[in-house]
Amino acid sequence: MTTDQINHPERLFPSNPVIRGITSELYQTVRNLPIVSPHGHTDPAWFALDEPFTDAFELLVKPDHYLVRMLYSQAIPMESLGFTANSDAPANIDSRKCWRIFAQHYHLFAGTPSQLWLNYVFSEVFNLQKRLNESSADLYFDQINEHLRRPEFRPRALFDRFNIEVLATTESPLDTLKHHETIRRSSWQGKVITAYRPDPVVDPDFEGFAANVEKFGHITGEDTASYSGYLAAHRQRREFFKSMGATSTDHGHPTAMTADLDKAACEALFNKAIHGTCSVNEAELFRAQMLTEMARMSLDDGLVMQIHPGSHRNHNHRVFTKFGRDKGADIPQSTEYVKALKPMLDCVGNEPGLSIILFTLDETNYSRELAPLAGHYPCLRLGPPWWFHDSPEGMWRFRRQTTETAGFYNTVGFNDDTRAFLSIPARHDVARRVDCGFLATLVAEHRMGMDEAANIAQQLAYKLVKKAYRL
Repeated sequence: MTTDQINHPERLFPSNPVIRGITSELYQTVRNLPIVSPHGHTDPAWFALDEPFTDAFELLVKPDHYLVRMLYSQAIPMESLGFTANSDAPANIDSRKCWRIFAQHYHLFAGTPSQLWLNYVFSEVFNLQKRLNESSADLYFDQINEHLRRPEFRPRALFDRFNIEVLATTESPLDTLKHHETIRRSSWQGKVITAYRPDPVVDPDFEGFAANVEKFGHITGEDTASYSGYLAAHRQRREFFKSMGATSTDHGHPTAMTADLDKAACEALFNKAIHGTCSVNEAELFRAQMLTEMARMSLDDGLVMQIHPGSHRNHNHRVFTKFGRDKGADIPQSTEYVKALKPMLDCVGNEPGLSIILFTLDETNYSRELAPLAGHYPCLRLGPPWWFHDSPEGMWRFRRQTTETAGFYNTVGFNDDTRAFLSIPARHDVARRVDCGFLATLVAEHRMGMDEAANIAQQLAYKLVKKAYRL
C-alpha cells in the first residue's frame, strides 16, 4: 500500500491471517449483490428531475450532518459551512471556499466511518487516489465538479451504476409526494419508494404541531379536530403512501414508550395536544399512544413499523433557533424498552403478521433488552446499528451482543439511513465486510461451517432486508 492509496482492498478484514482469508472468500460472494436501501432520507426530487448535482460541496458536505457536527465541534462557524440564519433570502454560498475549509480539516475524520465512506466515494466514484487535504482541495473540487457535469453522473445514472434495486425515501404525511408521482410516470426503471414518517402530526412538541394537524385535515378531508377524524386521516394517508410504493412507516420518538389508553382518555389527551396545553408528561403519553395506534394500523394495512427512539434532537438550542433542524446537534440518550414497549406488545406483540423493527442509540440494552425481546415476540425484529453506531466497531458490537440471544434471523440486514446519496454503496460495503469478518471468526473457531456462513452472508447482505421490509 502506497502512502497515497486511500482504499485498501482488504480494509476492515480481521488482522488474523486465517480469519482474513475466510473473510475475503465470504466477501467475494456478496460484494456485488444488489443494494436494497429500505430506509433513508435522500431527496426524491433528485430522481424525479434527474438534474445534475450542483457541486462537490453542496452534494457531499453541506447536507451531511456527520460532517457538519465534526467541523462545528472544532469551532468552525456554521456560516463558513454554507449555512445562513433562518431567512427567506437565498443563501449566497462560495462553494469552493467552503470546500477548501472542509479539505483543510479533513484530518479530523481520521478513524471515523465518515472517512471510510468518503474515501470510497472519492476513489470508486470519482477516481481520486490522492488524499484529500488543503493542497489537493482544488484538484478534488474541480475534478468532482467536472464529473458531475457528465450525463453518467446524474442521479438516475448513478442509481443504476450503484446497482440499487430499491431505495426508500422518507416523507411527512403533509408531503404531496409529487416527486414520487413524477418518477412513477417516467420511463426510468429505477425503483424509488416512500415511507410514512408522521412525526409532524403525532408529536405535540414538533414545531407547528396544531397547524400541521389542521393541514392534515385539509389534505385528507377528515375532521382532524376530533380524535376519530384524526385517526381516520392517518389511515387514509397511509393508504395513499402505500399506493406510492411505501412498505413501511418510521417513528422518530424521543423514547420507546407506548400506551393503551381508553377512548375517553385518548380524546382528552388529543384535545390538549392540538390546543397546546399538554404538559411534558402528557406530550410523551400522547406519542406513546400513537405508537400503539400506528401498530394497530400496521396490522390492518401491512406496513412495516420502524421505531427510531433515543435521540435528543436539536440539543443545541442556539444552532436550532438560528439554522434549523438537522445540523448535527442530535445527541443519543439512554433508552428503556422492556417496560416502554409492554403496552403495545400486550396488544399486538403475538401477531406474526405484524413486523416492528426496533433501533437504538443506547447500546447498553442490546443484550439486556433488545435481543431478548426480539428473540421472543413474533412481531419484533432488530434494526441494524444506527446513526452514531453505523460504524465498523458499532457493527461488531451489535453482532457480538445480539447474536447469541436473537440469532441472525431476528435481525433485518442493513439499511443506510442517509441523506448522502453517494455514500450508499460505501455504507453497504462496510456492513458486508464487517458481517463477513464476524462470520469468518465463527468459521475459524469451528462454530459454523463455511457453507452455513456463506448462506448467512447472503441473508445479511440481501435477503433478510427484502423479507423484513416486504420488498
